[in-house]
Amino acid sequence: MLPVQHLVVAGIRTVVYDSAPQAGGEAVVFVHGNPGPSDDWDRLAPSVAAFARTIAMDLPGYGRAEHPYNFDFTVEGYASFLGLLLEQLGVTRAHLVLHDFGGPFGLAWAAAHPDKFASVSLINTGVLRGFRWHKYARIWQTPVLGELFQLSATLPLFKVALNRDNPRPFPEGFAERIMSYADWPHKRAVLKLYRASRELGAQVERYLPLARELDRPACVIWGAEDLFVPVYLAELQREFFPRAEVHELPGLGHWPFVDDPEAVLAILLPFLRAQVGAATSVESASV
Repeated sequence: MLPVQHLVVAGIRTVVYDSAPQAGGEAVVFVHGNPGPSDDWDRLAPSVAAFARTIAMDLPGYGRAEHPYNFDFTVEGYASFLGLLLEQLGVTRAHLVLHDFGGPFGLAWAAAHPDKFASVSLINTGVLRGFRWHKYARIWQTPVLGELFQLSATLPLFKVALNRDNPRPFPEGFAERIMSYADWPHKRAVLKLYRASRELGAQVERYLPLARELDRPACVIWGAEDLFVPVYLAELQREFFPRAEVHELPGLGHWPFVDDPEAVLAILLPFLRAQVGAATSVESASV
């Protein structure tokens, strides 16, 4: 588990891992998706922190963050929260590392802050052209059925479902950690987010022209056996980022950094080392 500090952002309590608060405005920023939270990054973030300021957070409704009722549980709402958090931490140049819903959250933030957006690492997320929602999402998006499904979710059932849909069993404790935060306000937040994101592919594609224009450095890492966000989408990330390097990892699933963190680090660390401190043209970008 990452060591964290408590922070209040826009009136919402959360926790943040910040490896070097005094290191300046450039940082590698890890953004989790569903079901999160920032503990997803506990095998990656410390290795990155060896050479760069590294930040990870629990987003509203997830993990140790407050699970508010009235938060804007949309891609735009989370992007706005991310922006306020980074501003509060003094981040002026962000290298984004995104997973799952963290992809839309981070890309929406990047589109609104091109002057602060330096590079992106996309892990089983990104451009979602032609994407069809997986079975759990379709349940969550269905009124009443989604509520019943959430109410019936228990740790034993969750562990069975999680391992059944992954190419290899998850480490002991992974499902337990996720479920330890899964109170009803969290489950309600999941329903609200998925119901606000039925057309997620089209939402993300709105940022496509700007991303092409910016042409930021990008690293795409994809667990090839992902049953939730299929691997054919990996190559499509070049439509966002023409210079993207794309890595498909056979035998790994939707959480490749949990399945095999060393395989992910072998790709991610060289990419980030080349980007952190490198001269960019971010200052020339405009919204």
